[in-house]
Amino acid sequence: MAGDMSSLGCAALKKSSKQKLSSDKENNSGIHNSVTASGTRKENGHLAMKPPNAPPQNMRGGLRVYKIVILGDGGVGKSAVTLQFVSHNFLDYHDPTIEDSYQQQAVIDNEAALLDILDTAGQVEFTAMRDQYMRCGEGFIICYSVIDRHSYEEASEYRKLIQRVRLTEDIPVVLIANKCDLESLRKVSTEEGRNLANQFGSPFFETSAALRLNIDEAFYALIREIRRKEKQKALGNGTSSEKLHSRRRSRWWRIRSIFALVFRRRRNLN
Repeated sequence: MAGDMSSLGCAALKKSSKQKLSSDKENNSGIHNSVTASGTRKENGHLAMKPPNAPPQNMRGGLRVYKIVILGDGGVGKSAVTLQFVSHNFLDYHDPTIEDSYQQQAVIDNEAALLDILDTAGQVEFTAMRDQYMRCGEGFIICYSVIDRHSYEEASEYRKLIQRVRLTEDIPVVLIANKCDLESLRKVSTEEGRNLANQFGSPFFETSAALRLNIDEAFYALIREIRRKEKQKALGNGTSSEKLHSRRRSRWWRIRSIFALVFRRRRNLN
């Protein structure tokens, strides 16, 4: 890892659906806010001044939150890559029906960040929900396996799906080719992966979740892509809309809560 990349803490914070749903209820129950012409707001029927210097909606605990979505065919190792990044552990087996979200702090280019990662393994049958998290994600890691040519071909379809949902091609994406340690079983060459990444206009990494090869580098590259595009937008459009950030943040947390609840119910039924 480069000298400017270091991790703050190794433990990932797995949030259960109950915690998230109860948190949402506590934050929203009984409170109906409305802003008056004078800049005040109503809380429970009483006027209250808006607190000064309110933190941006994409900040938490003083850290910029980056909403990351992992995409790719089943069995390519998305969960293994994610777990290696957040907990430095490799699991030989991971139940493909279990979906979850993770958080990990990191310092990237001397700037602290909190990565909010949604692992989407096994969720492709939920088309409407899939479109929702594609709308809310700030950056995407598209993953294929070097020993599965079909997963390589499907990577282009995931990219097209992101473009269709977001109605733009200017979305931060990193392409990773996982399981590069299984060289004897390779079906997709490194050059093919690079060519596909060039078509995407995105960084490319061959990774190994088993050996923890290029795992951190792939996530860090995505954060750099998000920051770069944010700077470009800021130069072109001025300051970002706080109202838009608030709407996106609220939608993101609702989606994460729904995913966790649905798949834990499926797990219990099985």
